[in-house]
Amino acid sequence: MKKQPRPGKIREEILREWRGADEPADLNAGIHLAEKFISAILRAAGAEDGLHEDQVRATWKDLAGDFIARHTEPISVKGGNLVLRVTQPALRFQLEQMKPMLLKRIREQLGEGRIKTIKFQLG
Repeated sequence: MKKQPRPGKIREEILREWRGADEPADLNAGIHLAEKFISAILRAAGAEDGLHEDQVRATWKDLAGDFIARHTEPISVKGGNLVLRVTQPALRFQLEQMKPMLLKRIREQLGEGRIKTIKFQLG
């Protein structure tokens, strides 16, 4: 007695003939998930320490006070450098004088090692 081919086997043979090649063994071979690269991407962007913009803004508003917070704005934190936009040159000079105290307060609020320096930018 001759053995009848299975329906799945016939389908495989037809697809192989139509494609001109066998079915790939593993369709996911050679695909890398983004989760493997996220930490490297965040490290390259200077965001691996987990500081969020909202966290920095809220902390700055609390420790700077109302007047200074109204005339300054945190722009970015990259590589441990906090960049603040300052509206007036006189205020920038005053903040430069207060930099060690501000840096100490920021470190107390956000943790040591997260913010290394503060830079002021007129704008």
